[in-house]
Amino acid sequence: MGSLQLHSYRLASQFNQNANNIHNYKPFKSSSTHLSFSRAKIRASATVPDNTSNQSQANNTAQPEEPPHVNFAFVHSVLLPDGTPDIHYRSACGGQKLRDIMLDANIDLYGPYSRVLLNCAGGGTCATCMVEVIQGRELLSPRTDKEKEKLNRKPKNWRLACQTTVGNPDSTGLVVIQQLPEWKGHEWKYEEVQVPAQEFSQ
Repeated sequence: MGSLQLHSYRLASQFNQNANNIHNYKPFKSSSTHLSFSRAKIRASATVPDNTSNQSQANNTAQPEEPPHVNFAFVHSVLLPDGTPDIHYRSACGGQKLRDIMLDANIDLYGPYSRVLLNCAGGGTCATCMVEVIQGRELLSPRTDKEKEKLNRKPKNWRLACQTTVGNPDSTGLVVIQQLPEWKGHEWKYEEVQVPAQEFSQ
């Protein structure tokens, strides 16, 4: 590691001003003004690291671990033109309501009920935020009393997103959600879905 020292001097300077050439001002008593600055020495010291030490520090620095998060695959109710499912991948921290995760990720939750006053905005009274859980039920909170009341004639894997909490802040795993299950144009064969990690975005 080397050392760098910087020396600087303020040099003496003079300032001359001819007052007679300045309009609208009274001339000075003397035709010039002399200003001088004393000589001063400034010393600055800094260390310049060697390239080899930088490289060794970079190699020794470990990559920070990613915080725990849950991966989601949201399947739209409408198929793509080629007949394949329209799937959107997202990641989010656990401990949140499924409704909040979907809305924050710009995932269609309400469909035709998305306008103001057509849904209860998360109160659990309108049942317009129904979703179908294809995979990852073990990461979700149990059904609430409101869900039992509103979904008593629906399949067991249907949930109200506004009443469903996804795990806790330390949870990890994969949850596959069918959006708008009442409007879906396909049927699911319930088998485990494997999704590449690079597909998910936070």
